[in-house]
Amino acid sequence: MRRARKMVRILSDTYPDAQCELDFSTPFELLAATVMSAQTTDRRVNAVTPALFAAYPDARALAAADRDELEVMIKTTGFFRAKTNSLLALSQGLCDRFGGEVPDRMEDLVTLPGVGRKTANVVLGDAFGVPGITVDTHVARLSRRFGWTDQTDPDRIERSIAALIPRADWTHMSHVVIWHGRRCCHAKKPACGACPLASLCPSFGEGPTDPSVAAALLRTEGPA
Repeated sequence: MRRARKMVRILSDTYPDAQCELDFSTPFELLAATVMSAQTTDRRVNAVTPALFAAYPDARALAAADRDELEVMIKTTGFFRAKTNSLLALSQGLCDRFGGEVPDRMEDLVTLPGVGRKTANVVLGDAFGVPGITVDTHVARLSRRFGWTDQTDPDRIERSIAALIPRADWTHMSHVVIWHGRRCCHAKKPACGACPLASLCPSFGEGPTDPSVAAALLRTEGPA
């Protein structure tokens, strides 16, 4: 527990500006953007959301959207037919059961089509200020590399991390770990020799340990 919390403190110092990298101005926009972010990058989602939300600013508007027009608007995010189905069903669910508003409780969010705990935690943490652990691919990978868990199931990973990190820090921890995964601790070749957690990480050596070689692997922002 002490090592895990120290790692979070170091990452916080390393990434003082860490935050959600999806652009949004309302809980609905964040929910829709998070659904669209599956199997693509936040940057690609951010490229389509301004036009999307200008045309469909809320759940009622999106629920009434023409399917073909919506598919065209989000096509570049990939899996656009499935995402269109999710967005339409999600919006209709919000209208039918929550008056068109995004609920601020986990137990309500996960009843919506296409919304699991990961998406719900993003919305709760960043739109409502309710602490949540976002177990995306980066958090899942790094939590195992860090020795925080040996689990592979997202719900079990979430519980493992929750036992180590204070609840008040869950959302912030998610951000700094995600930023570290995107910028340094890559899936195939982590930049171990340039990592601020090198002395604490039990997986040190999975990537290049030479500082100059590792530094070349660092990214200044998330991948495109």
